[in-house]
Amino acid sequence: MRKPELICPAGTPAALRSAVDAGADAVYCGYQNATNARNFTGLNFTPAEMEQSIAYAHDHGAKVLITLNTFPPSGKVALWKQAVDLSAQLGADACIVADISVADYICRMYPDLRIHLSVQAAASSPEAIDFYVREFGVKRVVLPRIMTVSEIGGLVAEIPCEVETFIFGNHGLMVEGRCSLSCYVTGQSTNMDGACSPAANVSYQSAPDGTLSTRLGGYTIDRFGANETAGYPTICKGRYLTDSREGGYYAFEEPVSLNAATVLPELIAAGVHAFKIEGRQRSRAYVKKVVSTFRSAVDAIVAGKEPVLADLVALTEGQKQTEGALKTKTWR
Repeated sequence: MRKPELICPAGTPAALRSAVDAGADAVYCGYQNATNARNFTGLNFTPAEMEQSIAYAHDHGAKVLITLNTFPPSGKVALWKQAVDLSAQLGADACIVADISVADYICRMYPDLRIHLSVQAAASSPEAIDFYVREFGVKRVVLPRIMTVSEIGGLVAEIPCEVETFIFGNHGLMVEGRCSLSCYVTGQSTNMDGACSPAANVSYQSAPDGTLSTRLGGYTIDRFGANETAGYPTICKGRYLTDSREGGYYAFEEPVSLNAATVLPELIAAGVHAFKIEGRQRSRAYVKKVVSTFRSAVDAIVAGKEPVLADLVALTEGQKQTEGALKTKTWR
């Protein structure tokens, strides 16, 4: 049985160290600019921090994968090229890319630097993946969170590169790499500027009855009761008044997290090369708990033992979890 890599999130150097210490085989992280799809104030790495973090990871036997997973606006690819140059200079193990021009630049200028195709590229067919492998030498593809285990197994048998699947964290099911909802109300593109629901557009309004309204770009997208936990205002997970239902209604998606812990043996048997944990905006405590839990589970399964699965529901979005589409397309 092949032992899949455990790929873990790091929004800060401290989180990277926590992930490595908890048993990550590789950590993914990004720079403090628009090349990174988690381009939020207070997150991500300066060049000096990235250099130190890569050294720390390599000293502890872990890899660093740098996320260059946004799409350059027309005529403005220089920032992405500079990020590639820096990543190669610092000794990154791979770049996770979405845009064809970025993949082409790495392929031509740094043929020894691994390219992993981001989920933002939304490539899930053998024909699409084969194109990226043939034209740009892509070594791994991160699959969208809309595929069943059997579909993943069938894909593995048809494509000439490694596959990586998400096993825990955010479970947004918009077409990944193509979402425009946040851009519609804020004017900033998730896929180009790197931030869904940028903080400058977020506000909260309290009422005398204890309710809290969350607003994005001037629009009220949710209202929480005095005893409800308020989530970060992402428009796809807002509750709205509609003609078809009374009260607040999740018109797009409910806040829920993916937890594929019970499906790990099937994913390993399907030939998945790497398991990805989502959460670069989350705390060091989250990283430590989730990474250590899945490290133990993967090791136990590969050794032929029954994994001990810790209860992670307290770390999920909305305190709800799902196996998503992995088991069935009718999961909702």
